[in-house]
Amino acid sequence: MADDRPPADRDQSRLDETAERTVRRVRHRSGQAGRIRARQWEVTLVISIQAGLAAAIAALLANMLLGPGSHVFAPAAAVGTIATAIGQRARRTFELLAGVALGIVIGDTLRFLLGSGPWQTGVVVTMAIAAALLVAGKGGPLVGQAGGTAVLIATLAPTEHGLEVPRIFDALLGGAVGLVVVALLLPINPMRVLDRAAAPIFEVLCRQLAELSQALRERDGTRTMGVLDRLRGTEDDLGRLHDTLSGAEEVVTIAPVRWHRRQQYHRYARSANHLERLLLDSRAMARWSTTALQYQEPIPTELADAMGRLGQAVTVMRTECKVGDDPRHTRRLIEECADLAGQASARGVSSFGESLVTGLRTSASDLLRAAGCEPDDANRVVRRAAGAGEGKIHPPARRQMRRARPTRAARARRRAHLDARTRNDGRAGLPARERPAR
Repeated sequence: MADDRPPADRDQSRLDETAERTVRRVRHRSGQAGRIRARQWEVTLVISIQAGLAAAIAALLANMLLGPGSHVFAPAAAVGTIATAIGQRARRTFELLAGVALGIVIGDTLRFLLGSGPWQTGVVVTMAIAAALLVAGKGGPLVGQAGGTAVLIATLAPTEHGLEVPRIFDALLGGAVGLVVVALLLPINPMRVLDRAAAPIFEVLCRQLAELSQALRERDGTRTMGVLDRLRGTEDDLGRLHDTLSGAEEVVTIAPVRWHRRQQYHRYARSANHLERLLLDSRAMARWSTTALQYQEPIPTELADAMGRLGQAVTVMRTECKVGDDPRHTRRLIEECADLAGQASARGVSSFGESLVTGLRTSASDLLRAAGCEPDDANRVVRRAAGAGEGKIHPPARRQMRRARPTRAARARRRAHLDARTRNDGRAGLPARERPAR
């Protein structure tokens, strides 16, 4: 009985750890979902108002410019342009127009050759969809509009003449109104949307790096595993950040009132790329920390302190970059992080501990680049700080500047060389007639 108890206890402990990690993950994701819904309220309100305004303007202009009639497709095209994903509206409009034109060309051509009827409608739609897929390469607005327009041409054109031209103008008017509303009337603030999209990533990095520092200090492998799980759950946040970057690029490209934000956007986009690398570096460090603790490797206190400095640097960098100040405090914290990483390496670490040191130096360089530092300068700052940290633990030995006494043979060679040089100099100083013949 006594021999069977330890395995059961270990199994129960593993089950408890797994259950605890699952509960923490569910709580984190539920809280994260709540914050995401709160941040989406403003975007939802803006898009709804844009769609309503675009539909009203498109319907009004269609009645004024295209004459009386049921111009349904103009407001529908305007709403379709607004309601698509932010960052794809201009492309969506061009695909919509291309799909309508393709559907009309194929529909009219096949109707003229094959006539009208149920099987002719099937052939027309098949050919229109196939041609749209060959052009677009995948499904999307172009394919949908080509198929829908082909259906209308095949079924309604025999009874309603002149259907093609109004549909083209409706699509053109609706798409143009949608773009005008997005670009001129109600353009979103790209930097505000970007800051809100990046906020969850900054938050999780700051918290989990601090948690990882404390877990290393207490040699708690369960907490490091929890950090790894939470860092792995940021894929949705990264996806939203990439979508927001695409939307912000569209706004600063087509909205004249946001053109002055272009330089700021490009700087933010570069920082976002390095922020993503920092997140991947943090995942790797959490994994190496867990493995190092499992193998009972030595973890110097400087290693945990360096991890804490990195988390503080992330917090300070977001504040300084948001305000537009010079990130000197961020640079100071990063230098302290690299310095502590160098001290930890000098005190002695094993294989996974050395990987942690390398990960800290890489993360410090990525964070400097996110703050606007050039790659070469960032690497040089981190390398110099890490070397200074190593020098604090193992100062370089001072070399004894003593000249070795020459041996007897060396002295003889030196004397013979000087005698030969003296003779040659004496000969060179004599007149030409007094020089001995050779």
